[in-house]
Amino acid sequence: MNEWTQDFIALAREVEALRFGRFELKSGRISPYFFNAGRFCTGGSLARLADCYADAIADHCASSGVEFDVLFGPAYKGIPLSAAVALRLLDRHGIDLPVAYNRKEAKNHGEGGTLVGAPVDGRVLVIDDVLSAGTAFAEARRTIEAAGGRVVAFAVGLDRQERGTDDASAGSELKAAGIDVIAIATLADLVDALRQSSTGHAPESADLSAMLDYQRDYGAA
Repeated sequence: MNEWTQDFIALAREVEALRFGRFELKSGRISPYFFNAGRFCTGGSLARLADCYADAIADHCASSGVEFDVLFGPAYKGIPLSAAVALRLLDRHGIDLPVAYNRKEAKNHGEGGTLVGAPVDGRVLVIDDVLSAGTAFAEARRTIEAAGGRVVAFAVGLDRQERGTDDASAGSELKAAGIDVIAIATLADLVDALRQSSTGHAPESADLSAMLDYQRDYGAA
């Protein structure tokens, strides 16, 4: 497991962005865990989170050779994430990229429109909190392509690795379409982390059992 994955899971548990229990999702599925990026709500936690993103992105760039012209943060959680990641990419890796984001509703005064920040053109890296069914990403992609940009990669804190209407996950579908997916952590990583911490601890063992059941029932092939 990568260092940034370990740091991300530890931080998410520390600030209770990652919780274990019983949660009903928008899909109607009952999940044994829930991820809420809104819990990264202090300067310190947001900086540490952005470090994880920046390290994962820089490593992916070095290993794959992919390059980006602009970072895009979909409203709403992607907005602070993209800004924070841009700062940490520069501070930690010397990568200086412009940032853009969208509004949910068009502004009818001032500069108008739905896009804010740098021009959305060239090769775009979308930054968001979680990948589930891929609905939010699809909306961001339409916005970017309408502006003349081309999405080449999608960076998320957590890829739930869940299948949709068939056996494939949203992440694997994006990869099949030629879009790189950079996930700091995945469902498989969460299971591994619970395995490492559950020995002799009944609550963690119960969480692990529930996670394995969920992965069996809903995990992508």
